Amino acid sequence: MEGGDGGVAVAGQGALGSGAATATVRELLQDECYSDFLNEDFDVKTYTSQSIHQAVIAEQLAKLAQGISQLDKELHLQVVARHEDLLAQATGIESLEGVLQMMQTRIGALQGAVDRMKAKIVEPYNKIVARTAQLTRLQVACDLLRRIIRILYLTKRLQGQLQGGSREITKAAQSLNELDYLSQGIDLSGIEVIENDLLFIARARLEVENQAKRLLEQGVETQNPTQVGTALQVFHNLGTLKDTITSVVDGYCATLEEHINSALDIKVLTQPSQSAVRGGPGRSTMPTPGNTAAFRASLWTNMEKLIDHICTVCGQVQHLQKILAKKRDPVSHICFIEEIVKDGQSEILYTFWNSVTQALSSQFRMATDSSMFLKQAFEGEYPKLLRLYNDLWKRLQQYSQNIQGKFNASGTTDLYVDLQHMEDDTQDIFIPKKPDYDPEKALKDSLQPYEAAYLSKSLSRLFDPINLVFPPGGRNPPSADELEGIIKTIASELNVAAVDADLTLAVSKNVAKTVQLYGVKSEQLLSTQGDASQVIGPLTEGQRRNVAVVNSLYKLYQSVTKTIHALMGSAVQPLLTSVGDAIEAIIITMHQEDFSGSLSSSGKPDGPCSLYMKELQGFIARVMSDYFKHFECLDFVFDNTEAIAQRAIELFIRNASLIRPLGEGGKVRLAADFAQMELAVGPFCRRVSDLGKSYRMLRSFRPLLFQTSEHVASSPALGDIIPFSIIIQFLFTRAPAELKSPFQRAEWSHARFSQWLDDHPSEKDRLLLIRGALEAYVQSVRSREGKEFAPVYPIMVQLLQKAMSTLQ
Repeated sequence: MEGGDGGVAVAGQGALGSGAATATVRELLQDECYSDFLNEDFDVKTYTSQSIHQAVIAEQLAKLAQGISQLDKELHLQVVARHEDLLAQATGIESLEGVLQMMQTRIGALQGAVDRMKAKIVEPYNKIVARTAQLTRLQVACDLLRRIIRILYLTKRLQGQLQGGSREITKAAQSLNELDYLSQGIDLSGIEVIENDLLFIARARLEVENQAKRLLEQGVETQNPTQVGTALQVFHNLGTLKDTITSVVDGYCATLEEHINSALDIKVLTQPSQSAVRGGPGRSTMPTPGNTAAFRASLWTNMEKLIDHICTVCGQVQHLQKILAKKRDPVSHICFIEEIVKDGQSEILYTFWNSVTQALSSQFRMATDSSMFLKQAFEGEYPKLLRLYNDLWKRLQQYSQNIQGKFNASGTTDLYVDLQHMEDDTQDIFIPKKPDYDPEKALKDSLQPYEAAYLSKSLSRLFDPINLVFPPGGRNPPSADELEGIIKTIASELNVAAVDADLTLAVSKNVAKTVQLYGVKSEQLLSTQGDASQVIGPLTEGQRRNVAVVNSLYKLYQSVTKTIHALMGSAVQPLLTSVGDAIEAIIITMHQEDFSGSLSSSGKPDGPCSLYMKELQGFIARVMSDYFKHFECLDFVFDNTEAIAQRAIELFIRNASLIRPLGEGGKVRLAADFAQMELAVGPFCRRVSDLGKSYRMLRSFRPLLFQTSEHVASSPALGDIIPFSIIIQFLFTRAPAELKSPFQRAEWSHARFSQWLDDHPSEKDRLLLIRGALEAYVQSVRSREGKEFAPVYPIMVQLLQKAMSTLQ
């Protein structure tokens, strides 16, 4: 019991001591004397110096001693309260020291093992590193030796290729390309054995490049595909094809811009007029009033030269692109144009044309902004400028066919051109139109400011004579002379604008406004009062004025209609002429066919018509469907095509009468051709019977093919419908070869004789030519002492005499 009570007493004392210790610590913490010792930045020297300074050392020492004593008691109480825990931790520390000692021993053993392994690995590793470095150096040396050997071989081969001139230039370029590859990624300087060869290679590359550039320039200028193809192959082998093409096109653009600047240089244009009088400093360059005409003449001469230069350069660039599009590398079979556009770059022709149009726009704008005379010239004579542009575009469209012809005529195989895989040349125009790019519009966009100014001035010129003849307060319509002046102005504006369809349409709108203005002015003159509608007495003044206004409007209507018809005729005349020439060329080919055959057993021709007639029918049908069907004015079209049909029939009968020899089978086939001729010219007219005399002559001549010469001579159609000269020419086909036709006697071709007949429409001239042929026949018979003439000769003489008598 005593032991138990004692334990309780100790525990109670510990609890009490713990409570007292807590209170003591709280008192120490709250005591300001000890607060400095709790600061983290407490400094002993600082605290000591402060205590000495305050001269309370004894008191401080006593206080500190008291604090130390209290802390000692607190530590004693803590040890007593936790002595079991402290003993357990002391025992654990001893065990930890044993474990640490064992770990240190094992770490030492591991370190020794690592040292032994390191000794075994380092030496082989060092040997491997040395051998690897040695092998690398050997490989580099071997590669360098192989390159040197190859360079020496290629240099020797290159020397021989350079001696071969332009024939070996592509092979020389291949050698240079391989030499460049051998020199890539390695420094060959300082190798004595190839120092001279490297210098030679550099000179050779420069020589080959210069030679290829000259060959390219010459080939492009002369449109020689062989030279251009060879030069491009050289640049491809050298690996500089794209850069070279870009440089060439940029050079063309720069040259063209210089030509534009020169053509529009006001100083150059006015130089002749300024040579006599030198202006002082600051004097602006402009033409003197008396030399404006010379200035404009010089300007348009320069513009024509500029257009010629643009056309030439565009042709050269187009030629270059065609070669690029057709030529393939003989080794890789890559088309050269793919090398140019593989990075998404546009074809060089589009790039070049875009540069041309931008240069024209910018240079024209700057030139006209700086010179009022240039601006006035371009605005006042805009149709002339537009005609130059249209001529340029038309000439550019013809380059494709010319270039293609030169390709086909070159007959060379040096180009390695795969013509079998080339697309058909559907791009027979300069630059095909794209959905987002119209090359012709891009060209004409540079003229928009001048077109707007010209149309404004044109409308002013049209309105001026109308405003002049309708003065304010006037009561009479224009006189005949005044109306004629208005019509002349309208005709003049339309004639000048006829150089371009769009300009004609724009000016026509101005003309419509002019006519509308004339109508408004005339309406203001009309009398609408009561005297204008009276029907009892004679014409009143208002009625007379209304009559005069109506007559004036009718004359205007007639004159404008006549002017427009004349312009329409001039617009289609080139097409009509071409169609007529083509028809004549087809008809005259009938003389290349054989009409001397005898009649077949069936008595019918082998086919419905001859080959030339099939061609004629197909051509006329195609012309009507491809060209004339687009015109909305059908009456106007038929008025013109009917004349072509009449001319075609006359040419057909003329050439049919000249066929020699003409057998019975040939007569049947020619008769079928006469029937088919009506069908051939049918698309050209409303009804074939509307062709008048030509149609009647076609119908009347066909039966004469099978009639005797006597019946032909007595035909009622002779003279009135069929001219005597045609009938007598036809009778030559029934004469022996000794009786030569007029064109045979003159040793003319059928085409030349036909041209002579066109140049001599007089029947008398034609009959005199025939008489000469008959007289020559008589002399021939007499010279061979013949006793009689051909049976048809008297009939021909009789017809000739009858024809001459009718003329007298």
